[in-house]
Amino acid sequence: MTFTRKLGRSGIEISPLGMGCWAIGGPFWAEGTPLGWGEVDDDESFRAIQRALDLGITFFDTANVYGTGHSERILGKAFAGKRQDVVIATKFNAIFDEERREVTGASCAPDDIRNACEDSLKRLDTDYIDLYQFHDNGYPAEQAEPVRETLEALVKEGKIRSYGWSTDFPDRAEVFAQGKHCAAIQLQLNVLDDNPPVVEICEKYDLAAINRGPLAMGLLTGKYTASTQPSSDDVRGEKSPEWMQYFKDGKPNPEFLEKVEVLREILTSNGRTLSQGALAWLWARSEKTIPIPGFRTVEQVEENCGALEYGPLADEQMEEIQMLLHRNKNG
Repeated sequence: MTFTRKLGRSGIEISPLGMGCWAIGGPFWAEGTPLGWGEVDDDESFRAIQRALDLGITFFDTANVYGTGHSERILGKAFAGKRQDVVIATKFNAIFDEERREVTGASCAPDDIRNACEDSLKRLDTDYIDLYQFHDNGYPAEQAEPVRETLEALVKEGKIRSYGWSTDFPDRAEVFAQGKHCAAIQLQLNVLDDNPPVVEICEKYDLAAINRGPLAMGLLTGKYTASTQPSSDDVRGEKSPEWMQYFKDGKPNPEFLEKVEVLREILTSNGRTLSQGALAWLWARSEKTIPIPGFRTVEQVEENCGALEYGPLADEQMEEIQMLLHRNKNG
């Protein structure tokens, strides 16, 4: 099945599936709390990126802080000579020590946004960023206008083509939506964890709804059981940050595992794997959605890209899922 997506009102055409590049950044920390996904093999990352390109993926989402710059550097090398074939999204706000792989602070002051943009351009080995995203979920909406205006200025200067906010809150999304070159809101969204208010904002303002956590940090791959324990340098491990809801005390959250089992039969119908069914739910959820599952291996890329062959779930399947989870249309 062939279907495309646009990067919101920017008009930039992209693949309906993106690749989330958090995990390929490798380990990094903030005050001893792991924020990466454990050790990575850079050679395998390169092979996986190439495989994604071969399978028609054009959209890659990263952040300056992933692996404290390492993810951006990997993409910069992987896209050498191919820049015109890809759409790159990255994010700003974190301040970090690249050598120590340690996050040391955050800032969205205009000068710091500009400096972060220049640093990302260098690491990505490019002279423009397609989508530049504010990486502070809970920054006060009433203080966000100067951030938006700094991003508008970067568009005028040709440093970025469009911008967005990675936030799960509709009032914050609405502030950025007023900006002429805002193209996307990145939100936590998956079949277990809907967010109707922010999806509604994206539909109202013709913004791409980029879906982080589309596989619920791995729970929707079907590879995790109640006893699975991620490594100590994994963001899902026993020292996970407070905001981690899918894993608790270093193990999958039983509440979410139970929901996965309730939905397993319908998500794996028509020959799909569990993760392919989870991606299909997102495409059916709204015409604005663009899932960005993470990856570390060629195999993961191939399975996720395999979902494109099936396309979105049918309306009746979507309705059945709502009933199984006892949700109404407003979540």
